[in-house]
Amino acid sequence: MDKIDFKKELKHLYQPSAKEVAQVDVPTTHYLMVDGEGDPNTSPAYAEAIEVLYAVAYAVKFMVKKGSLAIDYGVMPLEGLWWADDMASFATDDKSNWQWTMMIAQPPFVTPAMIELAMAEVKKKKNPAAMGKLRFEAFSEGLCAQIMHIGPFTAEGPTVEKVHQFIDARGQRRGKHHEIYLSDIRKADPTKWKTIIRQPMQ
Repeated sequence: MDKIDFKKELKHLYQPSAKEVAQVDVPTTHYLMVDGEGDPNTSPAYAEAIEVLYAVAYAVKFMVKKGSLAIDYGVMPLEGLWWADDMASFATDDKSNWQWTMMIAQPPFVTPAMIELAMAEVKKKKNPAAMGKLRFEAFSEGLCAQIMHIGPFTAEGPTVEKVHQFIDARGQRRGKHHEIYLSDIRKADPTKWKTIIRQPMQ
């Protein structure tokens, strides 16, 4: 059984340059999603969202591998949409007013019925606190600018600014600030963390 690595299959979306901002067209993708608010470093809701996303994403993966499809694939990385009602406060270090949607992309062959079965299984085994907040939904981003940020999250400012300048020279920003976390931050050295910074544009 071959293992599919969707990050490699979608290289242009998941392996951008760390030197230059690139323009990409992101297709509609189905995601497991949980909405919340507050500082991700201190908010219990954030930790609960991550827990339920990974629990269900892995339940789906093993269901597909053992089921009639018999496909093995790597679970996709955690992604986050970030914003604030007052975007001026979003730019500061006060994260208490931040709002977010944390999410994990699902392969095209995963159906709502599979997600329901996986959710039921996870609920029976673990019943994570954020189970009732989880949803499976299509997300369309379309035209975006993105770049790879290497280093801790606290040093993202100049990288984000680079993306904004790229867009401002060609059109205008729309939608929400999007981050894709490629490193396991529990294990990796923060100076080597890889985070894709993506911003929809028009």
